[in-house]
Amino acid sequence: MRDIFVVLVVFGTLPFIFKRPFIGILLWCWLGYMNPHKLSWSFAHDFPFAQITALTILMSLLISKDEKKIPHTRETVILMVFIGWMLITTLFSMYPDLAWQQWGKVWKIQLMTFVTIIIMNKKEYVHWMVWMIALSLGFYGFKGGIFTIMTGGGYAVYGPSGTFIYGNNEIGLALIITIPLIRYLQLNAANFWIKRGLMATMLLCIVSIIGTQSRGALVGLCAMGLVFVFKSRNKASLLMILSVVLTLTISFMPDSWHSRMATIGDEQVDDSVLGRFNAWWMAFNLAKSQILGGGFESFQRASFWLYAPEPGRVHDAHSIYFEVLGEHGFIGLFLFLLLGLFSLKSCSKIIKQTKNIVELKWMRDLAAMLQVSLIGYAASGAFLGLAYFDLYYNLVAIIVICRKLLNDALAEKKETTELAPTKVSSPSLGQVRGRRHKLPHF
Repeated sequence: MRDIFVVLVVFGTLPFIFKRPFIGILLWCWLGYMNPHKLSWSFAHDFPFAQITALTILMSLLISKDEKKIPHTRETVILMVFIGWMLITTLFSMYPDLAWQQWGKVWKIQLMTFVTIIIMNKKEYVHWMVWMIALSLGFYGFKGGIFTIMTGGGYAVYGPSGTFIYGNNEIGLALIITIPLIRYLQLNAANFWIKRGLMATMLLCIVSIIGTQSRGALVGLCAMGLVFVFKSRNKASLLMILSVVLTLTISFMPDSWHSRMATIGDEQVDDSVLGRFNAWWMAFNLAKSQILGGGFESFQRASFWLYAPEPGRVHDAHSIYFEVLGEHGFIGLFLFLLLGLFSLKSCSKIIKQTKNIVELKWMRDLAAMLQVSLIGYAASGAFLGLAYFDLYYNLVAIIVICRKLLNDALAEKKETTELAPTKVSSPSLGQVRGRRHKLPHF
């Protein structure tokens, strides 16, 4: 039944994409984040729904008569340069077969990022896109939170198999990014029950993140939580609710969880931590030796024998920063960091410019929550290797779109002000009499 349902939804939606391409982006987000086909057990499990949807979106974009323009912002320029640099490092990669295979995934993600910027150019499109992302990933947070409570935290929470977010670390990071988006939806929801449902989803997402038993996700949750409270309205009540939920959930977790979390920062007791440090040194030495880095998928055994302090201890990067550093060198890391910094600054600019504009309150709320998501990604990403996660680049796309919408709104407001009729003072009685004397007599 699940296979049939997914097939009916996807193929039933495809014809509408040609007339309304934004529907294709929403479908793409559903397939990319919820991965409903991975929840089936038959023919739909490995069917290329996402590729078919992407091709349909591109075809609809080609035949559409709407304006197809990428806004010229700092984010789009840096992202284009970063993509070009990744192509160069792939051309000279240490492991060409593996690198080109990974490049095939990365460039498609980046292509859809720019397609999203072109198509989702209206307020309602942005709002629906946030809804789709939040519900798709919030589903796993809701489900994982209930699973953690039902099992007493005895088993780790994982995402759907065969996806970007399958691992406990990865699903933890995805939920950290998602919680602020759910908060934005709750702030702008009018229905009482929708507000309460979104609040319950946020709290269960927190329980789910703790239930992943990922130390990196826990660190990211704490960092995101502090900024989350600072950026939200009703700070006191929200802080109290989150504190109660965190306290109850942590006290509820088994001793094995507490023992694992206690190793945070203690590199002498955990082989996984030692492996990460060894991989980070390998990435640093590789980038120092080769200006282009090693190219995609360079965390291989041969690389460790050449550049790692302990050649026999092979480990994944488990850090977005060292992943980019090892694969694309210091220049690649600089571009990656610059993209994140510019995105954060753009959010601050949006918040500042919309402060006294009532009709753009939604954009101010969204920019504040996007900042929280970006900080959560930056903090969790220090210990998790998801540098090419499409959710992060979709956040950047939403920021670029909001900047474009804001500039259009400010320009329209300025034009309206300039065109407003000026107040003409009424002539005095003396002036009227003077004019009467000058009237001709008939």
